[in-house]
Amino acid sequence: MSARPTTAYKVLTASEMAALEGDGTFAGAPIDLADGYIHLSTAEQLDETVDKHFAGQSDLHVAAIDLDAQGDTLKWDPSRGGQLFPHIYGPLLLETVIAYRPLERDNAGKIRLPVAG
Repeated sequence: MSARPTTAYKVLTASEMAALEGDGTFAGAPIDLADGYIHLSTAEQLDETVDKHFAGQSDLHVAAIDLDAQGDTLKWDPSRGGQLFPHIYGPLLLETVIAYRPLERDNAGKIRLPVAG
């Protein structure tokens, strides 16, 4: 069994990203609020998440989240096909975002992950 990653990713609209930057906290997108937690994806899950839940949308951003900084608010729950997905049961705090960038794809169609510098 492989170790769980220490970084996961949140896809945000431009207005959600601006709110996180401006307020320092993000309570969640409508789907997050309805489900009671903030949906995240691992690097391996991110492309499928974007293709399934954000198809046709533009002006999206990807935030890299430090999972270790989430403490007890982080849970791994089964979802698509039994895969475990990281979820934050509480607000996403800007101080736990280690990098972010506009959502872009490379020449092979894979999402470019944010890189902290």
